[in-house]
Amino acid sequence: MKSLATEIVINAPRERVWGILTDFDNHNNWNPFIRSFQGVIREGARFNVTLQPPGSKPMTFRPKCLVLKENEEFRWLGHLGFRGLFDGEHIFELMDLGNDKTRLVHRENFRGMLVPLIWKSLEPGTREGFMAMNSSLKEMAEQTESAGV
Repeated sequence: MKSLATEIVINAPRERVWGILTDFDNHNNWNPFIRSFQGVIREGARFNVTLQPPGSKPMTFRPKCLVLKENEEFRWLGHLGFRGLFDGEHIFELMDLGNDKTRLVHRENFRGMLVPLIWKSLEPGTREGFMAMNSSLKEMAEQTESAGV
């Protein structure tokens, strides 16, 4: 297994960050990494998600939502091809730091036969995509916060 983890502190309440993160219809308006969600997103359901790491073509997956715990955690498990070839468990965790600050932990656990073969080419672009998304989410939440919305 390989893991990739990023985090950022956002100067906005956890509920505001969660609201933007789970406004699935609007990701294409602000998110440079996750370009779209399609379908009903609830625990146990499958949906379509299109990811686009920097410098790469968009990739659409049909993961299963594992956790959708309001204001705390959103987690899905997707596969490339068949299970065990290349599996990714994508995780967003929000932690209330008090004083209207939120820590976003954005990570993914990768498993499967292809992971060791492509990790060196996968990791840099994926990390860059995570960080770009985190920064955009921070900007959206903090702009909304300063506007009093």
